[in-house]
Amino acid sequence: MKTLQTVSSVCLIALIFLCVAWELWLAPIRPGGSWLVLKALPLLLPLMGILKGRRYTYQWASMLVLAYFTEGVVRAWSDTGLSAWLAGAEVVLSVAFFFATIYYARLSGSPRPA
Repeated sequence: MKTLQTVSSVCLIALIFLCVAWELWLAPIRPGGSWLVLKALPLLLPLMGILKGRRYTYQWASMLVLAYFTEGVVRAWSDTGLSAWLAGAEVVLSVAFFFATIYYARLSGSPRPA
C-alpha cells in the first residue's frame, strides 16, 4: 500500500508542476503565460490528504483528476507540437494517479465480512 501512496503522491505533484509549467513557460496559450495556469489550483486541495494517506481524500481525488484526464485527451487531439505532448503527459499522469488512488482507497478500507 505504501507503493500506491507514493505513486499517487508523485503523480499529483508532477501533475501540479506540469500544469503550472505548461501554462506559464512551456506552451502557454498566450505568449508570456495565461490565466489557464489557475487550473492547477484544484489539484492543491487534495495534496495534504494524499501525502498523509487519508482514504477519504483518495476517494474524491480520484474523481477530481478525471477533469484533467479529459482536458489532456481533448488537447492532445486538438493541439499541435509541444502542447500536444504535454497533454499526453497530462493523460498519463492522470491515469496513473486515478488507478493508484482507487486501489489505495480499496485496499485501505476495513475488510468486509464474507
